Amino acid sequence: MAIFGKDEKKSVQPDTACLPRHVAIIMDGNGRWAQKRGMPRTFGHRAGVEALRAIIRHTDDLGIEALTIYAFSAENWRRSAEEVGALMKLLLEYFTKEIDELNEKNVRIRILGDIDGMPKGLEKQQAALHAAVERTHTNTGLNLNIALNYGGQQEIVRAAQNLAKRVKAGELEPEAIDKAAFESELYTAGLPDVDFLIRTSGEMRLSNFLLYQLAYAEFYQTDTLWPDFDEHAYDEALAAYGRRNRRFGGV
Repeated sequence: MAIFGKDEKKSVQPDTACLPRHVAIIMDGNGRWAQKRGMPRTFGHRAGVEALRAIIRHTDDLGIEALTIYAFSAENWRRSAEEVGALMKLLLEYFTKEIDELNEKNVRIRILGDIDGMPKGLEKQQAALHAAVERTHTNTGLNLNIALNYGGQQEIVRAAQNLAKRVKAGELEPEAIDKAAFESELYTAGLPDVDFLIRTSGEMRLSNFLLYQLAYAEFYQTDTLWPDFDEHAYDEALAAYGRRNRRFGGV
C-alpha cells in the first residue's frame, strides 16, 4: 500500500532513472489560495493555470511519457454559475494561447471525459477541445491528458456499455472480455497505467478520478495549494516517488 509523501525542506532533485512513466495530478486548492489573499475564487483559478503551464513544461523537459490532469469533474457543474463560467473562459483562453507551443513541442493532447455532453453555450470550448485533439493526434512526445467533464465511475460504466454493445452486435464473445478488452474502451486506451498520483492542498481522497487506472499507483499528498506547486515542489514529489519500493501486490 502506498505511503503518502510529506513536504521536505531540503531541495531534492529527482533521479531521472527512476521517474514514473505516467503522472496524474489532482490540482486542488485554487479557491483557498485566492481566499487567503482576499480575492475571489476565480483569481485562484487563473493563478492555477499559470502553475499548470510550468508543470507541463517541466514534465516534458524530464521526458515523462504521460501527464494526466484533473481539470473539471462531471460533478463540478454543481458549482456557482460564476465560477463555472470563469473556468470555461480560462479553458478557452488556455487552448487558444497554448496550442501552438504544445504542438511545436510534439505534445499530444487527449481529452478524458464527455466533451460533447457539456452544457449548451459552450460550443466554442467544445470546438477548441476537438481542434486541439485533432491537431496533435499524430504527435509522439508527451501525452497530455486533460480530464474534463470526467468521472471515474462514469468512465467504467461507459466502457461496460460499449463492450455490451459489441457483444450484442456479435463482434465480441462475452468470454473474450478480458483486461485488455476492457482497457481498450477506457479514455486512456493505449496509455500505461498511472504510476504516480499527486494531490495538492492537503486533501486525501480520489474524488472520482481514474478509479481503474490508479490500481497500483503510488500516492503523494502535499499541503501546498495548487497555485504554489512549482517545479521545485514537483521535483520533490518525483524524488519521493523514486524512493518508493513498488511491489504490485508482492512482498
